[in-house]
Amino acid sequence: MDKDPEKRELSTADLLAASQRSERELEAGGRKEQITTGDDELAALFAPDQAREFKSQWDNVQRSFVDDPRQAVRKADELVAQVMKNLAESFSRKRSEIEAQADEKASTENLRLAFRHYRSFFERLLSL
Repeated sequence: MDKDPEKRELSTADLLAASQRSERELEAGGRKEQITTGDDELAALFAPDQAREFKSQWDNVQRSFVDDPRQAVRKADELVAQVMKNLAESFSRKRSEIEAQADEKASTENLRLAFRHYRSFFERLLSL
């Protein structure tokens, strides 16, 4: 296996390690929050074309299992990691937009809308 981080494929183990580091940092900073459920309609986590592409890639991986199960499992892990990374990047972009609207001078209404965006994302994740 190639040890160069630039050439190595992302795995779900990599994402877990990064997630655990982030969670420890949030807990240390006292920023961990509890978010309640809401009645808003949940938007899709991915654009339809992106979701179709991920599903197509999954179908290819699944079909390859018969010929090379070990390779298929490795590819499945890489695809799941890619989907999770895409989701994290999407959320990061959205968070930047929200934070731009919810700076220290933001009105309560802007903060309420920002909070609704976070709640919606949280609910979408839990609905999977």
